[in-house]
Amino acid sequence: MRTAVSIPPFTDASTVVALAVEAEQAGWDGVFLWDHLVFSRDLRLDVHDPWVVLGAIAQATARVRLGTLVTPLARRRPWIVAKHLITLDHLSGGRAVFGVGLGEPPDADFGAFGDPVERKQRAAIVDEALDLLGGLLRGPVAHGGTHFRVDAEILPRPVQEPRPPIWVAAIVPNRRPIARAQRWDGIVPLGQQGYTSPDELAAYLQGVERPPGWDVVAGRAPGVPAEEYTSAGATWLIDSVWPVGDWVADLRGRVAAGP
Repeated sequence: MRTAVSIPPFTDASTVVALAVEAEQAGWDGVFLWDHLVFSRDLRLDVHDPWVVLGAIAQATARVRLGTLVTPLARRRPWIVAKHLITLDHLSGGRAVFGVGLGEPPDADFGAFGDPVERKQRAAIVDEALDLLGGLLRGPVAHGGTHFRVDAEILPRPVQEPRPPIWVAAIVPNRRPIARAQRWDGIVPLGQQGYTSPDELAAYLQGVERPPGWDVVAGRAPGVPAEEYTSAGATWLIDSVWPVGDWVADLRGRVAAGP
């Protein structure tokens, strides 16, 4: 099983880059960034764009996998995301991963900017956007759908062939995202606190067909041994923190301790 840290880019951007470098040095396999516009009005956080910061991290690291966990594709143009992902893949020498989901919270990150709030509507947009994104990463696209119309080819192609891995987020116990994830390269099952217990993960995956190489990306509950997640079916284990209090120091300590 591989391990990664998921960093909220809600502090000084150079601190986020430094944490990523420290994670690589400490033996972690991946560094992923949250993708938000505001996240919480009450907390009034300094929220940085993850793609810009990931570009800096790509140049400062050599080994770790890099990407977003997760990008809310319903409020982004798929062709712009494709360009971001391709550029990150080139900057990192083929280490990019794309995590995608419906996004939260619907008020501060969607409704406040006039974007769709209702989950069913956002899910429909994400499904079409994913198909379009997957096509743009692989070659010319002629797409005429409900939400997007594209007749274009984006160059260059990604370093990874046929494209970087795409992981789809799911809020446990909702089952519908499983079908979406099975069309791509993995699933990111999230509990209400951002992680699941091994028992919750195992129950959620019960009966789910998992193709060879299909990743299960689990958020680690505090104090739970990694081996329990391996037994539950996880292929990646993600450590993170909630961005309150002295969370940067907390995360730095976890990073330094290693996976």
